[in-house]
Amino acid sequence: MSMYRRELLSLSVLALLPQIRLTAQATDELLSDLVAANHILASENIVDGYGHVSVRSPRNKEHFFLARSIAPESVTAADILEYGPDGEAIDPKGKASYKERFIHSEIYRARQDVNAVVHCHAPSLIPFGVTKRPLRPMYHQSAFLAAGVPVFEIRDAGGMTNMLVETAALGRALAKTLADKPAALMRGHGAVIVADTIPNVVGRSIYLEINARVQAQAIALGGTITEISPEEARKYAASDNYSRAWELWKKKAR
Repeated sequence: MSMYRRELLSLSVLALLPQIRLTAQATDELLSDLVAANHILASENIVDGYGHVSVRSPRNKEHFFLARSIAPESVTAADILEYGPDGEAIDPKGKASYKERFIHSEIYRARQDVNAVVHCHAPSLIPFGVTKRPLRPMYHQSAFLAAGVPVFEIRDAGGMTNMLVETAALGRALAKTLADKPAALMRGHGAVIVADTIPNVVGRSIYLEINARVQAQAIALGGTITEISPEEARKYAASDNYSRAWELWKKKAR
């Protein structure tokens, strides 16, 4: 390589340095939010020793970040691994992965609008996945549910299983059931929730669970239930960012 070309290459690298630094800083902040999301979901009883949350990589849209197989409340930055589109860790570093990582990989593959995914087993959601009673929006903070919450029946995709989404094929089936919706219930198992950002997926997860409890209470009271209408949901959607609550949740989770 000539000196002239080496100088051009050096200048090109120098020109890219600010962008590289910005990308690295953005990734660090994203991973910090991912750790916070794990702690918040544990603090708010959306997950316990099980469940997980992931975020799409800003550097490579086919990759995502997810903690190693560990209780969400215990997640630290050192526990975060980067995964490829096949659901396998790029560098596992000798750490075990969640068996159901294919929930994340296949949803990211199917939904380019999704940048964050939560899988939880909140008990209040289970009744709506094992009965014919659909989960519907009861109040404005859960207005996103007006889009509908489908139920994933794993037997339709894999026959008799251990109920876990342990393969890419089952992950694809779940993503197909989710379709373009913000959440899907998993019969006898839990739920998957998606959004464009970490704060939004955490907010949706929390209010999905609260909504299930409120709806169960409304059903117990008897009589007609007046849910949030699709038009009301559309009008509220513009404020669906949970930014104020996100800061409070982070403070509480510390």
